[in-house]
Amino acid sequence: MLYLVGLGLYDEKDISLNGLEAIKSADVVYAEFYTARLFGGDLKSLENLAGVTINILLREEVEEENLPIKQAETKDVAFLTAGDPLMATTHSDILMEARKKGIKTRVIHASSILSAAPGIAGLQAYKFGKVTTIPRPEENYFPHSPYQVIGENKEMGLHTLVLLDIQAHRDYYMTANKGLEYLLRVEDERKEGLITEDTLAVVIARAGSPEPMVRADRVNVLTEEDFGGPLHCIIIPGDLHFLEAEGLVILADAPEEILES
Repeated sequence: MLYLVGLGLYDEKDISLNGLEAIKSADVVYAEFYTARLFGGDLKSLENLAGVTINILLREEVEEENLPIKQAETKDVAFLTAGDPLMATTHSDILMEARKKGIKTRVIHASSILSAAPGIAGLQAYKFGKVTTIPRPEENYFPHSPYQVIGENKEMGLHTLVLLDIQAHRDYYMTANKGLEYLLRVEDERKEGLITEDTLAVVIARAGSPEPMVRADRVNVLTEEDFGGPLHCIIIPGDLHFLEAEGLVILADAPEEILES
C-alpha cells in the first residue's frame, strides 16, 4: 500500500485527520522537502504529532531510485509532501508507476498554494491561467518562459500565479523581490511592455500561516519592500472584475486608483 499524503501549507497541524491516520498505520514513512517545505514547524514536531519516525528522501532517492515504490511492494508506505501531494509532476509519476505495478494507492489531499493564493488576495480562482515558476538564474541559464506564460494569460484576460524557485538542499528560497527583478530583466531584454515598473502585481508571503502577508502595488514599489521569511509567491493580475479590484484594495492594501481603471 502506498499513501501519498499532503501536509498542507505551513506547519504540522495542517495535515488532515485522514493523513495523520495513514502515517500512524504505515510500516515506513518517507517525506521529501525539495519541491516545497513547511516553515511553521519542523520534522520533529510532525514526528511527535504522529508518533513515528520520518525518513527524509533526497531527490535522486525519489526520482531515480524509486524508493517509496520499491518499499510499497512489500510494506505499507506513507510518502509525505508539503502542500497537496499531486501538485508536483514527480508525485503524479509515482502514483502512475505504483498503479502500473499493481500497488494499492490512496491519495490524501491537503491545502495547496494553487487554491490558497487566489482567495487570500481577493481574486477569483477560475480566472487564473497557466501557472509558471521563476527559476534561480545561473550562468547561461535565464529562461524567458515565465514572462511568456504571463503574456499568454494576459492575452486571455487571465491572472497568473508565479511560483518561485526552491532549492532546499542549498537553503535557497527565492524572494518575491528577486522574482519581480527577474521579470523586469526579461522585460529589459524583450522590450514588449508586459512587465514594467508600473505593472500591478501581488505578493503573498507565508500562505497558510496565522498572519500571511498579502501586498498589491506597482512593481517598483514592491521590489523595495521587505516581505519577511519564505515562502513567497507572486500574482500578476489579468483583467480585474470590480469585485476583485475591491478585494485587492481591502485584502492586499492595493492603491485605490485601481478601482478606477
